[in-house]
Amino acid sequence: MTRQSRLQHALARLAGIGLALVSTGLLPSPAFAHVLGGPMGGFGSGFGHPLAGADHFLAILAVGLWGAQMGGRTVWMLPATFPLIMCVGGVGGMLGLVPDPVITTVIAISVMVLGGAIAAQWRAPDWAAILIVAIFALFHGYPHGQMTLRAADPAAFTVGFVVSTGVIHILGIGIGYGLGRIWQGKLVRLLGGAIAASGIYFLLF
Repeated sequence: MTRQSRLQHALARLAGIGLALVSTGLLPSPAFAHVLGGPMGGFGSGFGHPLAGADHFLAILAVGLWGAQMGGRTVWMLPATFPLIMCVGGVGGMLGLVPDPVITTVIAISVMVLGGAIAAQWRAPDWAAILIVAIFALFHGYPHGQMTLRAADPAAFTVGFVVSTGVIHILGIGIGYGLGRIWQGKLVRLLGGAIAASGIYFLLF
């Protein structure tokens, strides 16, 4: 097996695993990440937080998918921007600067917009894509900051959710590359449409 064949095989396996995870995330479910109660732990709690709500998971995944779809520098620029700005949003969460209903609404909109960008195969200018991702990252970081205040080890909790976010980004990139050549990218666009539909569901319900 050649090096290229091994890479394609690995990407295909990653895409299959990712699709299985995405299919569960696309099922209608409450955004549990916003209603977790009680004391938080450390790294493990932080790592699990982005996975606890379908809205967080799908938006973070969509950032990786969109970057892979556009290609070029956006493959790494968007996943690098999101966790960094999310930490800034976390500070806002600690300070309680924005009402929770506003945060929940914007997070739902982020899922809808990012999924829609993928469905439309929108090749945005780098600056526009980074700006969109950065704005949404602020609002996704807000709940993480609120949770950090209840964490037994705030530093480890923060590292945990940043690492988890990076893993989900990589998963999105892997799915994007693994499925990008199927039907001239139409399968990725369909996945983006499903993500956008989930965002509409979160927004309305």
